[in-house]
Amino acid sequence: MSRPPRRPRPQYTPPSSSEFIQAPQYASSRSTYPTFLSLQETAWLQLSCAGRGLVDAFRWDTVVRLAASDSEVRSNVFKSLMLNTVSLVSIYFFDWLLLPLAQSQQKWFHRNLGWFYQVLWLLPVVGISFYLNSSWCTLIAKRTFTIQHGTRAAAQPPSTYSGMLNALATSAYRAVMVFTSVVLSFALSYVPYVGPPAGFAFLCWVDAYYCFEFIWIARGLSLSRRVRHLEERWAYYFAFGLPSAALCTWGSSLANAALFALFFPAYIIMAMYAKPVPLDPYDPTSSARGGSGNDDTIHYPSPLIPIRIPVFAPVIFLNDWIVRILSVGAGGSASASYSGSGRGGARHQHAPSDGAESIEEGEAVDMDTMSARSPAGDTGRVRIRGLGQSVPAARTGRKFD
Repeated sequence: MSRPPRRPRPQYTPPSSSEFIQAPQYASSRSTYPTFLSLQETAWLQLSCAGRGLVDAFRWDTVVRLAASDSEVRSNVFKSLMLNTVSLVSIYFFDWLLLPLAQSQQKWFHRNLGWFYQVLWLLPVVGISFYLNSSWCTLIAKRTFTIQHGTRAAAQPPSTYSGMLNALATSAYRAVMVFTSVVLSFALSYVPYVGPPAGFAFLCWVDAYYCFEFIWIARGLSLSRRVRHLEERWAYYFAFGLPSAALCTWGSSLANAALFALFFPAYIIMAMYAKPVPLDPYDPTSSARGGSGNDDTIHYPSPLIPIRIPVFAPVIFLNDWIVRILSVGAGGSASASYSGSGRGGARHQHAPSDGAESIEEGEAVDMDTMSARSPAGDTGRVRIRGLGQSVPAARTGRKFD
């Protein structure tokens, strides 16, 4: 009886490397931690932004070139220059000649000659000059913006009844804001020691704000977004407003206002052609890395140097206080919307400021100087405890509803 044939033993074939199940790769916790610049690098970046603002504030060649090439701009600049020169000469004539002579006179008419001069000539001339100058500056700003971006780029004015009411509320609120800014700058000058430097620095930011306000309105930015844009680029705007503030600190209050009105059209034109930096205050090196390398890591500024300085927080507070007294508008306060407009801030609330500025909301033209993140994207940022800065949720590995 023969044995059945033996079956061959199966040969073991080792699996190929492609058949192995790849183990999941986990990023280290350190790689998800935000990257910060050093204190020296952040300070140097802020100084470079301030230098850029100072250079943009001396672009007189741009003003001359635009006035020489466009007849409408040239005409309005010339009219503003002539009228403000008349008011400035009238003010200095009173301060330097009439006032010293009238104080040494004994007769009633001679003693009150300065008062008659102020009431019958100086105040009407200065008032008319300021009114006409604001109209001419608006025309200069619109024409300059049209030359740069075209006729359809600016935000369209309101055509409905509610839109016109909002426009009137906007003008009234801006007038209150001008008044409170001037009052605050004068109040700071009376504080011992730190008051005069603080008042001068605040005046620099105020001058820069009103020079850039025309282009911000044309681009459809609300009040809270204008303030936020300036406060997050505080070094640039401080340097931009430095020359005009330095020019307007040597004479009387009326003479300083007339001197600022004299140079205001030129600074509006400079602001139209300026490029505020940094493009993204929360990643100030992004523009430098844009043309080289593929590194998309966000480099936040040093926590020791603030990203945003609340320059206009006292002004917004005073505005709300005045609005409540005058019973203009209803609802929340502008300070609530101001504090909630920052990164990682509270939910944006309805407020008199936003109600008055609702006509100017929208995106008529994408701002080159604004970061590409939308307001909805701000909710995906997480505030790092103890650092006071917000970080994208995707960078921290956490998910938020």
